[in-house]
Amino acid sequence: MEVNEFYREWLTRSGFVESKSTHNFSPAGKVYLAPKGVACGYYWVYGEKDLFDIKIHDFYFFEDHLISLTTPECLSITYYDSVSGEELNPYHRLTAGCVKTFHGGHEVYRSMMHKNIPIRSVGIEVFPAYYEKYLRESYPDDYIPPQEAFSRVGQTLDFPEMSQLLRQVWEYRGEGIPAKLFYEAKVAEAVSLVYERGKNSKNDSCGRISKQDMDALSNVASYISDHFNSELPLEMLARIACMGTTKLKTFFKQTYHCTISEYIQQRRMRHAEMLLVSTDLVIEQVASAVGYSNAGRFAANFKTNTGLFPSEYRKMAHRKYDGSLGRREG
Repeated sequence: MEVNEFYREWLTRSGFVESKSTHNFSPAGKVYLAPKGVACGYYWVYGEKDLFDIKIHDFYFFEDHLISLTTPECLSITYYDSVSGEELNPYHRLTAGCVKTFHGGHEVYRSMMHKNIPIRSVGIEVFPAYYEKYLRESYPDDYIPPQEAFSRVGQTLDFPEMSQLLRQVWEYRGEGIPAKLFYEAKVAEAVSLVYERGKNSKNDSCGRISKQDMDALSNVASYISDHFNSELPLEMLARIACMGTTKLKTFFKQTYHCTISEYIQQRRMRHAEMLLVSTDLVIEQVASAVGYSNAGRFAANFKTNTGLFPSEYRKMAHRKYDGSLGRREG
């Protein structure tokens, strides 16, 4: 089965309905309406045979939604403009503004997306026919398998070149031959940026981590989860891990694909989301409960992580679905 057919079948099986309207997307791709009664919005996809595809998500679910999908073999890179949810294997919070890679085809992809919060993302997937055949045949003397370079990206808030490229893909409205040339060029540019990123970060690798050190890192992560709303000086965390601060920072990022500060902030933001949805605490109280003494700083960080200010998040999370009208009420 060709990749394009795979996603068409999966979308149809999931309740998405193909639409003739482009709804502000490039007419070169196909637009699908989100399943009625389950979600609201659009899913756009453009594919080039079995070489690559480009996907744009712009919808939200009416209830917390578990996504479970066995993907084809692929290497993907995605930019999230807005999101509230977690990947489950392994567990990792998705953050607005991040760039994230994924190696598909090895295990079931599972994630939990939170209700009413827009999933706005754009991503490129390249398939074995592209990176194992096309690239190898086109550049036989220079070819390097790209899997390691993709894995080195992980999830990061610091890849501005890729963020800009993927936003350009989202905003493009061409069709016909210009669209084909544009998308082919952007896919090649994206893979080039990943290669360059992987090459520049190769020297940062610290090799295999011992079981003793892995256990120590797990202790640090557990301590952070229990005390995320308190001050967590690096020196104290290093003592818990029985490591120097430099070793702790390096091993922690290699293991959890984010810095310690980012990990703390992710934990704070997830708890803040829960408080905004399930309590009537004012924003200042939510900020204090998750460890911020300044509500303005909390609101700014919350928007960076979710794409929404806390008040906007609360309002969207409390929207109610009117089944008779097939729409959301504010």
